[in-house]
Formats: sequence, structure tokens, C-alpha cells
Amino acid sequence: MWTILATLAACTDPQAVPPDEVPRGEEPVVLPAPATLRRLTRAQYEATLEDLLGPGLVLPPYLEPDLAVEGLFSVGAGQASLSPYGVEQYETAAQLVASQVMGDPDRRAAVVPCTPSAPDDRGCAEDFVRSFGRLAWRRTLTEPEVTRLADVAVLAGTTLDSGDTGLEYAMSALLQSPNFLYRVEIGQGGHFDDLELASRLSYLLWGGPPDAELLDAAEAGELADPAVRRAQAERLLDDPRAKRGVRAMFAEILGLYGLDTLNKDPNVFLHFSDSLGDSAREETLWTVEQATLGDVDFRELMLSRRTWLDRTLAAVYDVPAPSRDGFGEAELPLGGNRQGLLGQVSFLALRAHPVSTSVTRRGVFVRETLLCQGIPSPPANVDTSIPESTPETPTMRDRVAVHLEDPTCATCHKITDPVGLSLEHLDGIGRYRPDDQGYAIDASGELDGETFDGLAGLAWTVHVHPAFPVCMTQHALAFAQGHVLSDGEEELVDWHAEGFVGAGWRWRELMLDLVASDTFTVAEVQP
Repeated sequence: MWTILATLAACTDPQAVPPDEVPRGEEPVVLPAPATLRRLTRAQYEATLEDLLGPGLVLPPYLEPDLAVEGLFSVGAGQASLSPYGVEQYETAAQLVASQVMGDPDRRAAVVPCTPSAPDDRGCAEDFVRSFGRLAWRRTLTEPEVTRLADVAVLAGTTLDSGDTGLEYAMSALLQSPNFLYRVEIGQGGHFDDLELASRLSYLLWGGPPDAELLDAAEAGELADPAVRRAQAERLLDDPRAKRGVRAMFAEILGLYGLDTLNKDPNVFLHFSDSLGDSAREETLWTVEQATLGDVDFRELMLSRRTWLDRTLAAVYDVPAPSRDGFGEAELPLGGNRQGLLGQVSFLALRAHPVSTSVTRRGVFVRETLLCQGIPSPPANVDTSIPESTPETPTMRDRVAVHLEDPTCATCHKITDPVGLSLEHLDGIGRYRPDDQGYAIDASGELDGETFDGLAGLAWTVHVHPAFPVCMTQHALAFAQGHVLSDGEEELVDWHAEGFVGAGWRWRELMLDLVASDTFTVAEVQP
């Protein structure tokens, strides 16, 4: 599988072969997945409110939780239901947001185009509903919708003797409507319409709603043209909000939400603190920005020594903090013991136990998340724990060797553990250790027939692995399409991955390729 891509990955020099000279066939035709209503994820909900109403709004700490499917909230959003309590939570949030906006003169002026002349000023109410509603619902409202929402404003304004209070109630209604909380992308005639395409573009590239310019292009019927979609995507990627978009995507792909509840035994890991998870997430997301939004080879994510540290992370890495307060850019020592994503706390601490490392969890991440290789599920009721350390088996490699003597365990662990063992110099929070409780560490590893030593060897092996760009393409396509990819879409993944490799592994080019494709516009409409 992926023979053409493997050849390109092994031979293509991105500096020598211009992207438009790499041969690629026609886009494969695939059966579209059923169209679904996708509820905004928590990150998308917050980003949408920020774009509409400005930063710094106070939001409830809890809303209906996101659902992860195949590790992606963006896929689970199409399957997530909304409980009665969840409806109440969104109602409370909408009321809280509306009261803050209408109580802040600057925020109010940015979104309300008029000042009510009386508590029952219907003209002002309709103007507000039309202008704000278009951005909030990501389409122009119909006249019956405008009338109903203006009725809310007039009734509330009259009852409470305040035109502004009436507008507050109308805003609250707009923000708790399914038209706001869900991405209504259901298609017509087998294709998404232009307004639906506008939302698909903006939530993919910005993690937030379309702006007025993108809505204008959609309402002009321009987004059915792949050249226009590509041009709009170029504009979106040049906007600062593109950083938010790649952060949202890779927070899901890399499972960084797990850092919210990072838990380690501070008696074992003296450099652990409650702030370590937040710091680790910020370092990784900054690294992702550098690997995706610039004119760089995305695979440098595995090798780069440039990083973004605060004092908490600098202490773990045993390097000088680049800034007394907050974060600063740093370059890790050449020839040191740390580089790239696999040398970062976000990966090393998440894929470890509260009191120890885990060669299995680290190996599973490399196999499943970076290379998209499936790992068989363990047999029911099998004991998957690694034996405790003994004088005869003092190191993790010794203990794993004993574990692998059980044939029910060996089937899976022989796939994952030789990968994770190469990272044993990095403890359960990612701090370098020269030995394991006084015993020498053998950090040799193996991945798909390639042997190597330590983090540097593993990072390079992933960097050049032909499955790495394919896997990243697969994640990006699933994120963009909002569904688990089927076997019938494998050829499409390969096609996009060929373009990714041919473009010198530039992530930006992959995104442009995705949005300009025919598949981005098609959907199976349910009867």
C-alpha cells in the first residue's frame, strides 16, 4: 500500500523538485459520507464567541462535554447528542455572554448598529438581528426568522422598559439557537452549498466562524469554484487566526487535552507541578505553528531544536530559561539529549504512568498517532501490567523482556515496546536521566526493520518514514471532513499525501489541496 508515496518520500528532494512538476493522477472519486449536523466543540464555541464579540468574555467552566471519536472531537461533533442539562448550560452561557456584551459600551458598539429610540423600537431590533444574526448563524436570516427574534426583543424591551435589555434577550436567543451551536452542513443535491462551504473552510483553517468577506463570497455563489476556494484559503492562512486553527487541529490529533488532568507523583518526579501540563501544551502548540504555517518541511516537527519554554519547562529540560516571566524562544543544545515533538513533555508525560515511564504507551503513540498503524486490542481479562522491578529485572528493558515471555502479551508488545524503549533516558515527565536507579539504560530501539539508538534515532526514523506524511494527511482529512474515514477513502488519502510530499511536505499546501478538492464539496444527503 502507498507504493507511489513511499517512492516519492524516499527520493524527492523538496528543494530540487518543484511541487507542480511532481506527477499526480486525477482526484479519486469516493462515495461521500452522510452529511451530519456538527455541534461546535468547546474550542470552536469559544473561538466563535471571541470572533463575534471580542476576547476576554467570562464563560461557564462547564458545558456539554466534547465527544472524541478516533481521537478527534471534530469527528465526534457529528455524533454528539445534547442532553436536557446541556441545553440549560448553553442557555445560561448565552445569557451570561449577552449581559456582558450589552453591559460593555465598547463591545456593544462593535455589534449593535443602532440605539433603540424606545423600549419597543422594532426597527433597531430588526437591524440588530439582521447584522449580528448573519455572523452568528453564518448565513443571512430569513424574514420570518428576523421577525420572530425582533418580537423577542420588543416583548422583553416593553416588559422591562429598556430597549437595550430587549436587544440583550434577542442576542441570547441567537446564541442558544441550534443555528449557532451546530454547524449546519447538510448539503443539497449531493453537494454542500456555498454558505456551508464557507463554514467548512473557516472552521478547518481558523477553528472559528467565517468573516464577512467569506460570507460575501458565499452569498455571491463563488465558493463552488475550486480556484476561489483556494484563494479564500490563502487569505485565511495569511490571517493571524490561522494559528488558532492549527492549534485546534493538533490539540486533537496529538491528544493534548489530556494535559488538562496530567497527574504525577511529586515524590517520584520532583520537577512536577500543577502548571506543567499547561506549559507543555503551549510548547507543543508553538512548535506546531512553526512546522505548519511557515515555508518549511513539516517533518521538522520531529527534529527541530527550536522551542518555546517558560521557567517550568526549562527546569525539566535543565536549560536556562529564555525569559524571566512567561515564555520565550529557545534553541536546545546541539548534540544534546532532546529534540522535536518526541522530546517534549507533552508527549513524554502524557504517555507515561503517574510513577514511571511507559514504553508501551509511548510506542502506541508513535505507531497509531504518527504512523496510523493499528495495534491489536489485548485479549479479554489479560493482565497488561509490567512486572515490578526486582534485583534480577532492575530496568524497564529487563521487565519488558519478562513480560514478553507471555505469548498473549507478546503479540502486541513486540510491536510497541521496541519503539518506546528507545526513550527510556527520558523519565515519566520527560526529564533526562543518565541511568535507571543506578542501572545502565539500553536505549536501542527498532521500528519497521530500522534499528536506532535513543530519541535522536527514533526521531529521524519517524522523520523519514513513508507512512508519516500519509498518516498526517489521514488525520487532516478526517478533521476536515468530520467523519471516520472509510476503506473506500484510502485512495483519496494517498492522493492528497502524494501532493503533500510533492510540495516538499509543506503543511500549508496540504490544506490548500484539501479545500480545493472536489471531495471537500460533496455530501450524501439523508432522505
